[in-house]
Parts: sequence; structure tokens; C-alpha cells
Amino acid sequence: MVGAIATRRSAHLLPLLTRSGKRDQTVWYSSWTGPGSDPVPNWDCSDPSSNASSAARSNQNKLAHRLSAVIDAVNERKLPPELRGRGNAVRSETDIVNVVEQRIWHSMEEGHFENLPGKGKPLNLNTNPHADPAEDTLYRILSRNGCAPEWVELNKEIRGLISSWRLALRRAWGSDKWHEKKEALMGQMKEINNKVLRYNLIVPFGRQMFGLKWEKELDKLEENNLQ
Repeated sequence: MVGAIATRRSAHLLPLLTRSGKRDQTVWYSSWTGPGSDPVPNWDCSDPSSNASSAARSNQNKLAHRLSAVIDAVNERKLPPELRGRGNAVRSETDIVNVVEQRIWHSMEEGHFENLPGKGKPLNLNTNPHADPAEDTLYRILSRNGCAPEWVELNKEIRGLISSWRLALRRAWGSDKWHEKKEALMGQMKEINNKVLRYNLIVPFGRQMFGLKWEKELDKLEENNLQ
């Protein structure tokens, strides 16, 4: 007996509990089945919160890109025209100095420095137009009384101490009492470095100096002896 098997549609609705964040969501699925077949789930696990977070990240990236472009444009405008339009090329201080020197030479060739006010007359060094007015007044008072700023006097003292210390180091290097004088020299070096530290804290920017290093000074002595 030949039996005709008709495929029928059976809808299976089964709850599936899934956890997303801090809340539970019930996802229902339906399937097409035939006789004797198991239901095949059709998953739908999309999370609306993940889509929202990805959209927020995309907006943040766009905003950061726009801000970066604005900053690059502002920095580009600060450069001389000769250095603009180079994209991501590295620009050093030397490039700017070269541009300044070129402009000075062009101005000299074109005679822009001729017939300047005060030409042929001695410069007036009583005031410094580039210094802070309060500091300029203080320096003039010190100069009139034969004094100098503290960092100037400290610079002279440090240089004198370094010269004397290096001379004592050379004399002790070739003597039989090297091990006895070594500790004293290291103590003197520490005192000099403390003065260098104080000097670097009060000196105007760009005039700082390096302290002494024991190993470096010994290497210099060895090189001089080899020569």
C-alpha cells in the first residue's frame, strides 16, 4: 500500500531565555518541519544596545577626526609660508632658522637695512626692550652698584669649583694615595652637583648646565693617559 505523505507545516513556539546586560529577554522562534523532523531554531540575538554603542563610537571617531584636522590647520598657519603644505613632513627648529636667515639675507640684498634710525651711532644698552620691565629695572640697579644676579655669581663659583676639582682628580689619579683621596673627591663632586641643581632652578631658561659624573670623568682621564 502506497501511502502519500503530505508535508505539513507545524509552528513551534518555544521560549528561550537569554541574558543581555542586566535584563532577561524572551526570544521566540518558529520553524518549518516535516514528518519526524526536529524543529530547527531560527535565532535572533541582536542586541539594540550594541547597535547604539557602535553608533556612538562612530560619532566620537568622526568628532575626533574633525578636531584633529582643525588643530593641524591652526598649527599649519603658525608656520612660515615657506614651510606650509608639506603634509606630515617633520619640521625641525633648524628649518625655521634657515627660513629666518634666508629672509635676513634677502632683506640685506634689497637694502632694507639701510638708513635705519640710529645708524652709525653707539647702541643704547641701558635698557633691554626684550626683557621684563621689572627684571630690567632690577638688573640696572644691580649693575650700578657693581653687583650681578645670583645665578651669574653662582655660575662663576661652579665653574671655578669644577676646574679645581678636575685638577685635584688628575693629581690623585696617578698617585699612590688614590683610594684614600677617592672618597673625598666623590664628596666634593656631590657638593658641586648640589650647587648645579640650585643654579638650574634659578637660571633663565636655556642656560642650564650639566653636573659632574664620576664614571665620565674617569673615562676622560683614561683617554688622556692613552694619548
